[in-house]
Order: sequence, then structure tokens, then C-alpha cells
Amino acid sequence: MDQKRKPFHHALRIHKEICTGCSRCMRVCPTEALRVIDGKATLHPEWCIDCGECFKVCPVRAITVEDDDIAKIFQFKHRILLVPSIFFAQFEEKLTLEAINGILYEMGFTELCMVEQGADLLIDEINKYVEEFEGEKPVISSYCPAVVRLIQVRFPSFADQIMRLIPPLEVTAQYYRSEYQKNGVPLDDVGIFYVTPCAAKIAAIKAPVGGYISPINGVINMSELYNKVFLAYKQKGVNENEHCTLVHSTVSSVGIHWPTTGGEANHIKGRALAIDSMPNVIDFLERLENEEIKGVDFLELRACDMSCCGGILVQDNRFLVQERIDNLGQELPEKHALDTEFKEVCSGRVPMSPVEPRAMVKYHPDITIALQRMEEARRLRDEVLPNIDCGACGAPTCEALAEDIVCNRATLEHCVILHAYDADSITIEKIWGKKRIKK
Repeated sequence: MDQKRKPFHHALRIHKEICTGCSRCMRVCPTEALRVIDGKATLHPEWCIDCGECFKVCPVRAITVEDDDIAKIFQFKHRILLVPSIFFAQFEEKLTLEAINGILYEMGFTELCMVEQGADLLIDEINKYVEEFEGEKPVISSYCPAVVRLIQVRFPSFADQIMRLIPPLEVTAQYYRSEYQKNGVPLDDVGIFYVTPCAAKIAAIKAPVGGYISPINGVINMSELYNKVFLAYKQKGVNENEHCTLVHSTVSSVGIHWPTTGGEANHIKGRALAIDSMPNVIDFLERLENEEIKGVDFLELRACDMSCCGGILVQDNRFLVQERIDNLGQELPEKHALDTEFKEVCSGRVPMSPVEPRAMVKYHPDITIALQRMEEARRLRDEVLPNIDCGACGAPTCEALAEDIVCNRATLEHCVILHAYDADSITIEKIWGKKRIKK
């Protein structure tokens, strides 16, 4: 199927039986993918990027993350768990890494691997990619899948600048699958599972961009796994003589910082910038689009505040998680012991097609009709609608309502302010002023 037409996989789900239609999710969505219809939040799936902004603000937990049931691991004889450094950094120091690993083995996993083992390999790959890039810079990191989708949907002119290198997660998964295969283990017996701090990475693994096929068999919700481990610790306790250390062969000081802000950009030659949190990312891309920012070679863009430390499925305070990662990083070497083996087996340069723009066809696929509707929407916004963005119409802004009206998704009657003005013009003018309402 053509990538432009292939629907996005979504890990976020709205449970309408729980939703109260409060509109908070609608107001924070960076792609205006949500509307309130019949008192319930409703999603335009082609516009959603699974960033999780809606998940964070829902007061009744009507939005959930759909991952794989942990019981799925028992479909495989060999059950490998790829664990991000963020997962370990959520626990207090008294719950040692050995204790956490012991609990995870007891759950049924047969091998535990640090996700960021693949980061060391990528440094040289990224620097070479940036140096040889023939298109317009900056090169934009492909690490954060929510940002990749944001660019596809809202900033399609930058799609060609997204780096066509896979993230450390996929490099590490490649390595362990190849190791089992080299040792004669049938790949059908090998199950690789990833603990995710966000919804976007679930969507990216289930439906990768660029035609890449992930070797990962399942994705486990980090929040749920954290609760399972913490409960087991509370019930069983740990040996007081255990010492909190990391086996040096598992990850390097470079790797453990990769999911944090600057963890990637700090190792890239030239002018490399790191921007985190969705509002900051959007603001930066808008300024870049308007050519207000020039001379940047590489952009590390992360949707979450403090990058993966602030992922929606991370349980502990992001500042404490960052501190623990910094402390763990001091104990580790610059390169891990498997560095040479990774370079022999893996590559970040897997065959990938360019990331296709998936700009929202808000108006019409026919450019002539689209331009006509765009002009009519502008007229409605500037000459008819009040432009107070109250959200009472079920759309996040007056501009979004104007777009919905010209595309026959709504009518002018949806504007509550216009109706209220007809009924009580004096009160409305006192609140919003005659100048704004008189049109």
C-alpha cells in the first residue's frame, strides 16, 4: 500500500463511555486532531501524532494507551526485554538494579538488554550522515516518533530533512536477533519486547515510517511494568547487602544519556541544537519555516519535556529521573564492551524510503477547490466569527471551526457566541467589547 494512504497506527484510545467532553484534550492537541461532538471527544485519526498531550490533561482518564499484554511473551521460547535507562532511573536507590533485574526474570523474561547499547554505533553514523547530506539543512533527528509524525502532518516541507537512520532501540534489537540467529536459534522462537515511555514509540514500532520493518515483537507499557516491579519489591523486599551497580558491558555513559535532552546533539559536529517539549518544538519549527533561524546543521527534537524523562508513561518525577541517569552515567565508561561486536553486526543505515509528508488535506484533494475553501475559511474567520477561541463550538479555535464549516463538518450555528449575541448583545459586548463582536 502506498505510504501516503496507509493509515497511522494509533496507541492512544478515547473511551467515550468515560469521556465528559471537558475539551481539555482538544485545546492542547498540536495538530487540532480533536473535536467535541455530542459531548464526547472525537478524533480525526489522520491528524493524530500520538504525542500524548491529550493523555496528560484528561481529568477522568478517558484516554488510555494500548500496548501488548505482557502474557504475549510466553508465545516465545526466548523472551528478550529491551529496557531503557529511563525505566531503571525511576526507582529509588534502595531498589538496586540487581533486584529490578531479578524481578523481571521472575516475570518470565529470559534475557534483559539495555536499549541504549546501540547509541555508540550511531554517533559516527549520524556525523557522517550530516556531513554528506546534500539537501537543505538542518538534518532533523528521527529519534522521537511523535516529532517525525508532527513534521509529516504539520510541517511537511521538512520531511526530506528527517534523518534516515534508525534509533538506538532498533539497532539493539537488530543485534540481539542476529546473535540468536548466529547461534542457530530459530527466529520464530525469539521474542523481542520493548518497554516504552510513550505512546508514539508503540505506534512507530507497529507501523514504522520509511518502509522499515522492526524486529521487535511487542511493546510493554512502562507505567504498568513499573507498578508490577514496585509491587513485587514491596511484597518481597530486597537483600540489604546488594550494591547498586551497572554491568559495564550493557551500556556506556554516552548511551545512558541518549534519551535525555542533549544526549544526541552533544555528540554531533557543527551547530547542533536540542529542543524539548511539544510547544517549544512547534515554535522552533515555525521560526525555521519562516526562515528566522539559519545556520543549524542538526536538530534533536523531542516531544516530551526533558525528553524521555518526561514521557507520559514515566511514573517518577522527570527531574529525579534525570538526576539518577546523571549519577549512573558517572559510573560508566565512554564505550561499552560490546561496542566492537555491534559495529560488526549492526548498522543505523538500514534500507529506508524517504519520510513522506502527510499534510492534513483539510480542504480538498483538488487544489482548485482547496484554494476556494481556504479563502472562504479566511473570510469566515476574519469577517464573521468572533475569534475568541472559546471552544464552545466543539473546535479548538475559530480558525478550526471555519475550516470545519467550509469542509461541511460543521455549520455557522455551532458558534455559541453568535447565538448568545442575538439573545443578549449587551452582556456579550460588555465581556468581549463592541469592536470584536460588531462584525
